[in-house]
Amino acid sequence: MNENEITEKVIGLAIQVHKALGPGLLESAYEACLAYELNQSGLSIERQKALPLRYKNVRLDCGYRLDILVNKLVVLEIKAVDAILPIHIAQLLAYLKMTNLQVGLLINFNAYALKNGIRRVVNNFLDSPRSLR
Repeated sequence: MNENEITEKVIGLAIQVHKALGPGLLESAYEACLAYELNQSGLSIERQKALPLRYKNVRLDCGYRLDILVNKLVVLEIKAVDAILPIHIAQLLAYLKMTNLQVGLLINFNAYALKNGIRRVVNNFLDSPRSLR
């Protein structure tokens, strides 16, 4: 599967989870339920994957973790917040740069309609800084 096929499947499963649980729970609950659905659908996932920081060619463990990595291609950042803020998008973009991956989904399960709580973030400039709008 490519990134587009994976994100399409993830979004469908996230909507199923949101329909079953609704908004108002902790991020960890949504993460666990989405991970279950992803596993059941046959996708390969890693939860809370450690993400070391490279600084001046030194690998530093700073405690960063990917919520869910799907098929080693797509990063999922799970939120349960009032609104998606630019800092949330910046966080996911930083994770994409740190992993040299192209695509991530920011999924805010606290949205009334989940379609309004999903942002696709693309790392088009793997080797150069990117400004957020």
